Amino acid sequence: MNIAKHWKTIVDTLQDGLLVIGPGGDILAANPAAEQLTGYTADELVGESCQILNCTECKIIGEGTGNKWCSLFADETVRDKQCLITNKDQRSVHVIKSATVLRDQDGTIIGAVETLTDISEYIRQQQEIVSLRKTLHWDEGFHGILGTSTTMQKLFELIDNVAQTDAPVIITGQSGTGKEMVARAIHEESTRRNGPFVKVNCAALNQNLLESELFGHIKGAYTGADQSRVGRFEAAHKGSIFLDEIGDIPLSTQVKLLRVLEEKEIERVGDHKPISVDVRIITATNKNLENLIQQNLFREDLFFRINVFPLYCPSLAERIEDIPIIVQNFIQQNTLKGNKNIEGISPEAMEILMSYSWPGNVRELRNAIEYAFVLCPGGDIKKEHLPPKIIKGRVNSDPTGDAISYDDSKRKALLHILRQTKGNQSETARIMGVSRVTIWKRIKKYGIDLTKDLAIKS
Repeated sequence: MNIAKHWKTIVDTLQDGLLVIGPGGDILAANPAAEQLTGYTADELVGESCQILNCTECKIIGEGTGNKWCSLFADETVRDKQCLITNKDQRSVHVIKSATVLRDQDGTIIGAVETLTDISEYIRQQQEIVSLRKTLHWDEGFHGILGTSTTMQKLFELIDNVAQTDAPVIITGQSGTGKEMVARAIHEESTRRNGPFVKVNCAALNQNLLESELFGHIKGAYTGADQSRVGRFEAAHKGSIFLDEIGDIPLSTQVKLLRVLEEKEIERVGDHKPISVDVRIITATNKNLENLIQQNLFREDLFFRINVFPLYCPSLAERIEDIPIIVQNFIQQNTLKGNKNIEGISPEAMEILMSYSWPGNVRELRNAIEYAFVLCPGGDIKKEHLPPKIIKGRVNSDPTGDAISYDDSKRKALLHILRQTKGNQSETARIMGVSRVTIWKRIKKYGIDLTKDLAIKS
């Protein structure tokens, strides 16, 4: 039996779309799966240019036939490349494309055959999963950043938006608010996610070491430079570089950094040979750079180059409603690392945590939970297991710098969460880890008027 005679039947039963392309880009044949995928009939496709599908990964040369027509004929093969095509209804379809050229007995290219696998449903499901993870904060939250507050949801949205560009980002906020995590999230959401993410702590190095770290050096560039070294910019090629505490960079280094940003080239210390680098710049600082500019400690032109898209990391005091979910995450992390079976935290201890001002932000909260793990034998973390500083110093400060009493602090914390939940007492109780009756009693105790204090209409 000669099965070759039945090749058309075999091709027609394939679930993947199959197209035969001529050396000049004209479509010679299409199977039924290709018809279903593209929305065109075989008669509508045959004789048309393959450009009718507007494939995002096709590079048309258009200077002739064969290897002068497109990159497929030039490269002779395509393997499992994800791309978008446009169907008859002008809608984008996600596909996996594989292709190879066809040759005659003399080795001359006579065309190409390509298969298109529809992955639209898979992409849709992945997008739903990502959306759910961001909304419900499954696993480790948004790239490890936890928070369900409106403030954090806006931050996540901004990260998503800026990640789709190569615009320089500067991240500001107090120490301990997670600026490095935000920088990494930008990188991981970007098209550079498969490239390196390189961090440099600019405050930890003196001027000579910093320039060597950033730009590298050649052998003999200075005393102790026994061999050449690749700098962080070269190491970050095709990826992102995160310059933490950029406000601590000396003025002389700022000049060289500005040149790198403008010319996209670096020179190793002791060398004058320019090296091209393709790097996304992300910076961070907890200093006021505009004040440093006024003091002639930071270059204004560099500030404008790095301050294209500013992102602000809110302090923990600005999002106290996120404390319960962060605490639970730290408890889970410490439980996995140790041999204690700690299930959660008592309502009284949670109240103390939510009434504290957290000058050290999330970093200080993590330390507090680790401290509690040392003292807590098991079960729930209680008040007596928390650090004395947090138990004794459980007060916030008002803008005038005056201390607020503990009851006033609890009232302020309750008001903050009630505003976030728009007066929803059940949701407020869930966030604070207490019953709805307890929330109702506290509203009465602290004299909170939901209409006046929250500007919520009854």
